[in-house]
Amino acid sequence: MAVLTILNEDTSFTNPEEIAANLATYGIDYERWTPSHPVSDDAPANEILNAYAREINELKARGGYVTADVVDVSPTTPGLDALLAKFNREHWHDEDEVRFIIAGHGLFYIHVETGAVLGIEVGPGDLIRVPRGTLHWFNLCPDRRIRAIRLFQDAAGWTPHYTESRVDENFLQACFSAAHL
Repeated sequence: MAVLTILNEDTSFTNPEEIAANLATYGIDYERWTPSHPVSDDAPANEILNAYAREINELKARGGYVTADVVDVSPTTPGLDALLAKFNREHWHDEDEVRFIIAGHGLFYIHVETGAVLGIEVGPGDLIRVPRGTLHWFNLCPDRRIRAIRLFQDAAGWTPHYTESRVDENFLQACFSAAHL
């Protein structure tokens, strides 16, 4: 389950309704999903997409997404550090970043217009939609594992545009939940 931390205020939320309400003030969507059919953490991608077909189709209709896939990253992923280096610097995208977490944990940092930085630790069952143009960066938690459904309006629009602000260097890449402290 997610943990939302407003880093500049040292305030945290763990209740899903409070997380959703706080993130909504910044235009970020957060939901909890339960599969219509149980799936294991190591289920093949097509089984995961079938288990969440209803939810995926609802999101496609709401957000104009045309495709979904499953990304699977673990400590044994070849070139993992180089892959993470693409996403752990502040950037934005031309389209929404939509992720539903199946397994593992990750940390989205959101740099909002007021200058505040939000840290959102996501884990299994968490859905997050970061709107296009939102300044953010991402890293894995210490388990260095994430398996997620991704939705795209156009996969080409998901290219990161780096700000080179270096604001991300001012925040420790650490997860907030008790499991990682």
